Amino acid sequence: MKKFLLFCRNSVLALGIVFVMAALPIMVPQIAGAQANEKALCEGSGGTWSGSTCSTSGSNRTVTGTLQQVVNIIIFVVGAVSVLMIAIGGLRYAISGGDQSSVTAAKNTIIYAIIGLVVAFAAYAIVNFVLTNLA
Repeated sequence: MKKFLLFCRNSVLALGIVFVMAALPIMVPQIAGAQANEKALCEGSGGTWSGSTCSTSGSNRTVTGTLQQVVNIIIFVVGAVSVLMIAIGGLRYAISGGDQSSVTAAKNTIIYAIIGLVVAFAAYAIVNFVLTNLA
């Protein structure tokens, strides 16, 4: 059980770090104004590019809108895992029975889950800030 909880704690942190690292390459081309890349992506997927909008059959999508959807899905997953780990840490804390090593492990689980949640929300805020200021 201890190895599983350690794995989950590390997974939450890793997801937060991966989320931040994954968001940076997405933001850099947008910052550089890589509209030609958006046009190529749009036309390559069978859409029609008109200025800053990609129109496909039955939809009107932009690259920034799609990125925001992806970010929203990732933040939901990271948030759900973090909340689950906070609950597991709280449960471990409640059943520790005063054993100092169990209490410390439970507190660490909660702390790392909160850190993962904060990193994920910070990445979400950065991505949305960049995407809304470029649109």
